[in-house]
Amino acid sequence: MAGDHHHVLFDPAIDRWAAMRENVYQHFKFSRPITYKVVRWGLLFPAFIAAVSITYDNKFDWAGKRREDSLMAQPPTKEQAEE
Repeated sequence: MAGDHHHVLFDPAIDRWAAMRENVYQHFKFSRPITYKVVRWGLLFPAFIAAVSITYDNKFDWAGKRREDSLMAQPPTKEQAEE
């Protein structure tokens, strides 16, 4: 073949970073700011998404709707709309 294409240049910074990533679990400990982030993004955010999903579940029906039809699964009757 035309030349040797198997030259690999090693960067010591990349090697240190890779070693740190492989061993991060050995040196990690929870601190107050990290605990707040875990609670916020691991518990509160999914709970918020679940609450919104449960609230709007089966409220809208997109299947087979025309332009003048309501998207609500159970649209209000004329008596309810007049009140």
